[in-house]
Amino acid sequence: MAQCHGSVGLKNMPGGSRRIVLAGNPNTGKSVFFNHLTGLYADVSNYPGTTLEISRGRFGNDVIIDTPGVYGISSFNDEERIARDIILSADVVINVVDAVHLERDLFLTQQIIDTGVPVVVALNMMDEAGRQGLTINAGLLGDLLGVPVVPTVAVRKKGFAELKEHLPAARAGHMTPGLDGLTDRLLALTGSRGEALLVLEGDPVVAGRHGLQPQNRREEIYLKRRQRVNHIVRQVMGETSRGASFGSLLGRWMIKPATGLPILALALYAMYQVIGVFIAGTVVGFTEETVMLERYEPLVQDLAGRFVERESALGTILVGEFGLLTMTFTYLLGLLLPLVTGFYFFLSLFEDSGYLPRVATLVDRLLNGVGLNGRGVIPLILGFGCVTMATITTRLLSSERERRIAIVLLGLTIPCSAQMGVIAGMLAAVGGLYAALYALVIFTVLVVAGTILNTVLPGRPTDLIIDLPPLRLPRADNVLKKTGTKSFNFMKEAFPLFALGSVIISVLQVTGILEFLQDLLAPLTAGWLNLPKEAATAFIMGIVRRDFGAAGLTDMALTPVQTAVALITVTLFVPCIASVLIIFKERSKQEAAMIWGGSWAAAFLTGGAVSQLYGAFGGGTGSRGIVWIILACLGTAVATVLVCLLIKRRGRAAAERGPGGG
Repeated sequence: MAQCHGSVGLKNMPGGSRRIVLAGNPNTGKSVFFNHLTGLYADVSNYPGTTLEISRGRFGNDVIIDTPGVYGISSFNDEERIARDIILSADVVINVVDAVHLERDLFLTQQIIDTGVPVVVALNMMDEAGRQGLTINAGLLGDLLGVPVVPTVAVRKKGFAELKEHLPAARAGHMTPGLDGLTDRLLALTGSRGEALLVLEGDPVVAGRHGLQPQNRREEIYLKRRQRVNHIVRQVMGETSRGASFGSLLGRWMIKPATGLPILALALYAMYQVIGVFIAGTVVGFTEETVMLERYEPLVQDLAGRFVERESALGTILVGEFGLLTMTFTYLLGLLLPLVTGFYFFLSLFEDSGYLPRVATLVDRLLNGVGLNGRGVIPLILGFGCVTMATITTRLLSSERERRIAIVLLGLTIPCSAQMGVIAGMLAAVGGLYAALYALVIFTVLVVAGTILNTVLPGRPTDLIIDLPPLRLPRADNVLKKTGTKSFNFMKEAFPLFALGSVIISVLQVTGILEFLQDLLAPLTAGWLNLPKEAATAFIMGIVRRDFGAAGLTDMALTPVQTAVALITVTLFVPCIASVLIIFKERSKQEAAMIWGGSWAAAFLTGGAVSQLYGAFGGGTGSRGIVWIILACLGTAVATVLVCLLIKRRGRAAAERGPGGG
């Protein structure tokens, strides 16, 4: 095979030859098609101005050109820019599509068709689609796209002869409805439907070629294209159990609400039993109480006592109740490390088995209502282990808007596992009715807060574009390596923040400010929440550690409704100092301060509302008061959703009318 790594450009084409371009998403099998069509004679050269290699070879009198695997042909990276330029100059495009991931791959197919280039689709991996119980009507797909569609199995060279026969029939397909009107004005300026579309999508390179300003219609165009692709997939793809493996059937059940939600509930229950019961109870009971509190802290205090007075200001800061050398290490190593390791272990299991993408797919539509896509379930689930850790993992979300919403919901409504242990114990003592009341109120706050944020923040949830890999048994070495690496990185990042937090709280204690804050909150807790004055101490302690706040309530003589009110308030109350510091690290200072202040207001407003409603309608047994609280929760949630829908509808109507509309 002749290879050239020099300056061979793609413009050096034999006279009269056609450019046949191979295009497709990564890992669709394009290289197998290229090798079969070109045989032994192919050139590999750097694309001009880049270090990326492009392969080309002869196919009869024509030239086959391979392109990098891409998900689109905009200017997001070098691969997309190169693929875009080669495709726009093609005489024919062979678009290789993975039949298993049809919904994902057809987006690129439709984008290429929208450029007006003649296309023939190679529907590859049809054997794997069959093993996964998927049926695809290739004839109907070709009719809907307006281009020839040839089913293939590249590794067995099945369908290659039919593909060659259909190359002369390649043609421009059906453009996405609604885009032709957008391109009319720019078509005369660019001379190409494809380049006119890319200018509308905001491609700066293509716009610069024609001396035009890139426009900002990408989201609108992408939405139209995605809706068309979804419509096509719904018509041509079906499911069958015949020939499908058990893993394929199980994977399919996992993303259907009727079967997926019970499977998710079982997975979360197993996670709770291991992390919330075994690790938070047995393991942490040993590491925190036996190792750290009974052995480590007395040893450190004795050593420090040889150099400083333990009751002095410096002694309090170093080895006091919230000391730098005591609480910091006890919290990190005794409490947090086992919980973090447990959650990362389950997260690694879910990732390596292919279950996590299916969870995201299952809850995607539900989370859209609170401004997130399906990926948002990952930090929300992690938050039940540690809100601090979950706040860091919001980095995996697709947009700043979604990260902002997820951080607010985490800090406001998700109790960490340490706090959940105390809450579960207290609710078990007052009965299922008050436990249900607690859960309903917290869920209502999550829905209301998420719906409001989804309405007032500009933009919309990003579309969930996610691969669903085959289900497989996790590999032990992969799981352990991921767990160890992520746990170590988290501890390395968390240590300085926890150390800073312990110093701040110790200084507040030494200076008397901590006691002052407790007295300052007392009238609010006694008057509005109808709780004992001492409950103020529990809230302040909750700033240090969320479970400290909940545990501070256990020694108080509370009625069942006071228990529910106190736990609702302490759950919605500001997250622990470590989480607050992470929020200030992840967001701007102004935004973090607003999140922090908003959680104060939401906690006391919600807890007080529950207490006041119960007092106004409680009567003798209190069951009537609980009914009123339930009705208030449902009414608030429904009213919020309806008002926000109305606001969005009016906003869309105003946008459609435009600035000059009536």
